[in-house]
Amino acid sequence: MAEVSDKGGIAGWFRNIPTFVQQVRAETAKVIWPTRRETVMTAVMVVIMTLVLGIFFFGVDWIFSRTVATLLKLAA
Repeated sequence: MAEVSDKGGIAGWFRNIPTFVQQVRAETAKVIWPTRRETVMTAVMVVIMTLVLGIFFFGVDWIFSRTVATLLKLAA
């Protein structure tokens, strides 16, 4: 946490709030926001990749579990 004693203490901190808000607005205005189409396409790609990876890991897990079960049956 910043020290309260430097440059006016808490009163100085409160005086800097309007400057901070002004700087935030200026930086936000520089942002190039994605279009609705870009946002939807990105969301769709995330869902597709999540499903593909889920199916892949399910398959890998199934193969490993079958392998371990077979090895345990052989050991018994």
